[in-house]
Amino acid sequence: MVKRESVRAIPGQGLEGDRYFLGVGTFSPKPQKPDFELTLIEHENVQAFAAQTGLAFTASLARRNIVTSGVRLNELVGREFYIGEVRIRGLRLCEPCNHLAKLTSPEVLRGLVHQGGLRAQVLSEGQIRTGDFIKE
Repeated sequence: MVKRESVRAIPGQGLEGDRYFLGVGTFSPKPQKPDFELTLIEHENVQAFAAQTGLAFTASLARRNIVTSGVRLNELVGREFYIGEVRIRGLRLCEPCNHLAKLTSPEVLRGLVHQGGLRAQVLSEGQIRTGDFIKE
């Protein structure tokens, strides 16, 4: 996981340079599927989980592409929205999996249920930058 100030989003592929964009992610589907293009997680949920469990769990450990603040991602399932200039469609919740539990802690399986983020599809090409607003 590498923090970037900006990244190019490409419809049908995701974020340029991402492991799923390159087809080398642990669960990279062949052919590519829209719900592997982009993942987001709420900073508030990461902090709450860390506080509840006492674990040193951080947003980077959650292994999502984008960390948001002040946005209820669960409400974006089935809806189109923008991150900066890029149009996105929320597809489904990004629930914690056994792979994440092995890399971090088994507690994520219970503690991040319905709080693990959003899987989304990139609908338009453009740059996503740190600090971009999410709007409908």
